[in-house]
Amino acid sequence: MRPTALSHNSARQQAVLGDCVFYRSCQLPIGYDALVMKLLFVASDPMEFRGLKHRDDEVYLAENGAGAHHAAAAVDKALTSFRPDVIVSMGFCGALDPSLAIGDIVVGTTIFAGDRAFPAEPPVTASPHRSGPVCSIDHVAATAEEKRKLHATGAIAVEMEAAGVGQRAQKLGIPFFCVKSVTDLANENMANDFNAVLRSDGRFDTMNILASSLRRPWVRLPELIRLRRRCGLAARSLGEFIADCRF
Repeated sequence: MRPTALSHNSARQQAVLGDCVFYRSCQLPIGYDALVMKLLFVASDPMEFRGLKHRDDEVYLAENGAGAHHAAAAVDKALTSFRPDVIVSMGFCGALDPSLAIGDIVVGTTIFAGDRAFPAEPPVTASPHRSGPVCSIDHVAATAEEKRKLHATGAIAVEMEAAGVGQRAQKLGIPFFCVKSVTDLANENMANDFNAVLRSDGRFDTMNILASSLRRPWVRLPELIRLRRRCGLAARSLGEFIADCRF
């Protein structure tokens, strides 16, 4: 199903291409296409889009699960029906810099992925944020020790999708941005093993997470509740920040 442009009074239309889910919206009335900037936002989960506010641009949202491969596939499928002026990797991240707090905004300047690096542009904004390199890895950084090692590379945050988005943007010659919000702290160890329940499609198996949490409920269940609350805060923080950005 191919999404169509929405009128000024429309909110959002959902489309599914393969395994990717897309949402397309446009704030300006139809007929104002020449004034509209086309923005492609890529995330791993629809929760990361929840705080987004309407803006006077044509916005295409793509979410396709965790991991660089899935993020790159989301870009590829979006391009079959949408030609963006800008591509933004947005969503949640883990703090590597101990001074970062929950809900803080991180603007990536360079995305580190193994021996590769993808430069990212800074948005124009007056809103508070932290800028610096971001590590993009293929799993959840679950321990404080791993985060300390990643921080030693110079990165201030860690996530799983930006490398795939940055690689595609670089190949296409489209400006690339990385905007993330913190959901776990640098000095925290996760009680739940999220890597063990990450499926090949990039989705976390919710039922397995809950079943596993019951083995140590006094530690793991509070962490899940806390993480959900933090994700809500991070989504709102992302939405407020992006509303103030010019890409």
